[in-house]
Amino acid sequence: MSDVIHPGAATPRERRIRRLNRDMLFKLTLVVFVMAGFGYAMVPLYKSICEALSINVIARTDLGAAPGEKSAPINSQVDLTRSVTVEFDANVHGGPWEFHPAQNAVKVHPGEMTTVMYEFRNTQSRTMTAQAIPSYAPGVAQSHFTKVECFCFTQHTLAPGESKTWPVVFYVDDKLPKDVKTITLSYTFFEVGGTTPPAPVGSVDVKKPHA
Repeated sequence: MSDVIHPGAATPRERRIRRLNRDMLFKLTLVVFVMAGFGYAMVPLYKSICEALSINVIARTDLGAAPGEKSAPINSQVDLTRSVTVEFDANVHGGPWEFHPAQNAVKVHPGEMTTVMYEFRNTQSRTMTAQAIPSYAPGVAQSHFTKVECFCFTQHTLAPGESKTWPVVFYVDDKLPKDVKTITLSYTFFEVGGTTPPAPVGSVDVKKPHA
């Protein structure tokens, strides 16, 4: 005997289609939740894989660092029992421009983050591109002097008569030999395209900045 279909009741075919639609909706909803969870898990998973393979090299403190510059881990403590005098020097190489630090020297504690400004002015009648090369005295201080931010990381182009003020953000680590009481940080500005000799190591011809 065939099934009796009451008026308004769903046919077996309609019930089967509704059941299939519910199953499909459930599966789609499940896929959405699984994909969302996978997306959230990808970030820590990617970070863990990169760290394990040592390929996550774009750390915040490395951004802008020039080749040859040591990476700049953030200092975790300040040694208040010790002070070091950091002197600043500026030189120009074969060009009529003005370049000097805003102050001659600062006294810092190892681990203390410090900012010093350098001022540069292109006094020529033409546009110039130049880059600063740092050097240190005594030479042993170089491996203990960390620049977090420095205008020496990149080249700079200045229009005729244009002036710029740039920061140097640094700290001296607490492994600096105890007998080093003074560090001289010297910058020489070279015009790009000219002859740029290597930075001197261990000795600096100190010239006082303009008043």
